Amino acid sequence: MGPLTGEVARPRGAHQPDEALAAVVRRAGASAGGVYLLSGDEPVLHLVVMCGVSALVAGPWRRVPLATVGPVSDAVREDRLVWVGGQDDMARTYPRTAMALPYRFAMAAAPLDGARQCWGALLLLWPASHPPALTHRERGHLTSSARQIGRLLDEGGRRPAIPEEPRLIRLSRTVTGPAQSALAAADLVERLPVGTMALDLEGRVTYVNTAALDLLGRSAGQLLGTLPWQSLPWMDNPVSEDHYRTAVLSREPVAYTVLHPPDRWLDFRLYPDDSGMSVLITPSGAGGREPRTAAAPGTGAALGAGPVPPSPRPAGPGATDGAAGRIHQLLHLAAALTETVGVRDVIDLVADQVMPAFGAQGMVLSTKDAGRLRIAGHRGYQPRAVERLDGLSLDTGLTPAGQVLITGAPQFFNDPTEMARAHPLAPALSGKQAWAFLPLITRGRPVGCLVLSYDHPRPFTAGDRAALTSLAGLIAQALDRARLYDAKHDLAHNLQQALLPHSLPHLDGLEVAARYLPATHGMEIGGDFYDLIRLGDSTAAAVIGDVQGHNATAAALMGQVRTAIHAHATAGANPAEVLSRTDRVLADFNSELFVSCLYAHIDLERRSVRLASAGHPPAILHHPRHHPGGRVLDIEPGPLLGIGLDAPFPITTLPLLPGTLLALYTDGLVETPGTDITQAISRLARRLADIRGTHMEHLIDELIRRTLPTGRHTDDIAVLLLRARDRAG
Repeated sequence: MGPLTGEVARPRGAHQPDEALAAVVRRAGASAGGVYLLSGDEPVLHLVVMCGVSALVAGPWRRVPLATVGPVSDAVREDRLVWVGGQDDMARTYPRTAMALPYRFAMAAAPLDGARQCWGALLLLWPASHPPALTHRERGHLTSSARQIGRLLDEGGRRPAIPEEPRLIRLSRTVTGPAQSALAAADLVERLPVGTMALDLEGRVTYVNTAALDLLGRSAGQLLGTLPWQSLPWMDNPVSEDHYRTAVLSREPVAYTVLHPPDRWLDFRLYPDDSGMSVLITPSGAGGREPRTAAAPGTGAALGAGPVPPSPRPAGPGATDGAAGRIHQLLHLAAALTETVGVRDVIDLVADQVMPAFGAQGMVLSTKDAGRLRIAGHRGYQPRAVERLDGLSLDTGLTPAGQVLITGAPQFFNDPTEMARAHPLAPALSGKQAWAFLPLITRGRPVGCLVLSYDHPRPFTAGDRAALTSLAGLIAQALDRARLYDAKHDLAHNLQQALLPHSLPHLDGLEVAARYLPATHGMEIGGDFYDLIRLGDSTAAAVIGDVQGHNATAAALMGQVRTAIHAHATAGANPAEVLSRTDRVLADFNSELFVSCLYAHIDLERRSVRLASAGHPPAILHHPRHHPGGRVLDIEPGPLLGIGLDAPFPITTLPLLPGTLLALYTDGLVETPGTDITQAISRLARRLADIRGTHMEHLIDELIRRTLPTGRHTDDIAVLLLRARDRAG
């Protein structure tokens, strides 16, 4: 890697990161790079600018959902530099994404941290020859460069617009020598008996000599400006395009042989660099020095920048089917579908991965419900069109969806004329120009229909039809599992909500706000709980706890714990006695689950609070004058409830002056795999102290937003904020 010294180039215009990206790529000695920005209305990272690779290679990673596992999303979600040193490293760390593009290279992803928010991520790629480890100095420079781009984006004050397609910029090169040198070089290549072609970073032919034209059987006009696998049908196969991807990403020479029908074999040698690719073409067996061949396609590591597999070229006039990458594509999507949990996960995966993979601009996913099609999710359609489609009977003639689901046979329409012959009203209803209607059938039972639509006419080739039909079966299985999961989860969630307090009591001199947030992905019901128990006109008990486990058993035990605590608290027990008696009750249940709990007895008359802990994270106290930076309370904890050791629960007594804010929370708010929980709690205290404003609802919402900027969390969370103020009268 080259030196990373100096400031990132300041871009001209509306705070675009184009020039900054080019400067970082040059200084890092990288072969390619890209900038991802977070969308303002959905948790998705969008590739807005790239350099060093073609749209063909970078296209599959234009959209990276933030919740997925991958280098770019991990860098933003975990706020850290992610380094993948090579093939083996990628396979170990990101095995699913390693399957998508099996090529040799190294990569780094760093969050674009601004003053108050993370804008997205910086992605850099290096050839396979790069050392497998970064030095401490290189890490520092990469992090610093990403932070500088983040500050440049800060200057705009709001998120830049996300372009429909990422901008491709070129790394500037210094050109020396007179113009005659270029002509002499062209004459030299023209005299060679070996076929030569030049491809730009987009993969398009920019130069071809006479020998290559003779070998390929094409004129210069038929080749220049085209992709080879478009203008040469016999090169439209997985081998040719996969070798091209290998050369682009690894920056290593690649050699392979292709059959020119009917019986002529040609040797291709690819020599890539940062400006494009040189190609030598000779009849097979004609000799010539072989370059070192890169790893065979189908082995090794992939870019792993996100969850999206290799996609065909965008459909439109003149587009042709791309067979390359189809196997990797289906394998990658199949692996992604196995990780979906609820119906929303399936919808998001289809929208974020399947649509880009097949170049679609619209999607409607419907489920079968009592003889009708109910729209579960959609993208790229106006609300009025969706309203007209929702609830249609299966035997409707308005669209092919019902017929497709009844017969189990997919239907493809290349253009509006073809659609209008069978369904005259359908083209005007959606405003699209081509459609694929795919029945979702599992175990012989229809569960729904998936419609992919396009803004331009598109011929669906045999490869398209086979891939989409196969994929529909995988989506149907995932959707069937997701509906069962959602039904079970809704039942459990409703049970948990019934066990939590519907409202909190009012006490003169005490302001209160509480939140319960269920896990956002992959978890069932949790055992987190909170409560505020009125004990008198000026006294109350604030409780927060977490039952071990995520199931109905944990929720039921949570209800029992709340009842026991409430009974002992209202009977006049002190904090230690409340926890001790509740511990004995749980021990008598012989439950295998344990409970952490923090109990606070608040006396507004005496302006004091007494706290006792059963292995729960410490409370945080903030006062504008006495504790302006926030204070993590040092509370000596007792054992978890349910162990039954008859151990003491020490009581900590503190003053509760007017203006004092007390924060109780469960570990889901601060616990993240791979991070130190003590440091996370200290950061939470600082965030609480930094929030401006006096309204309690604003305080608790802002605290959660700053702690969980992406909104994603894998554990349930309960938060209870209490603030003492002067009592009336």
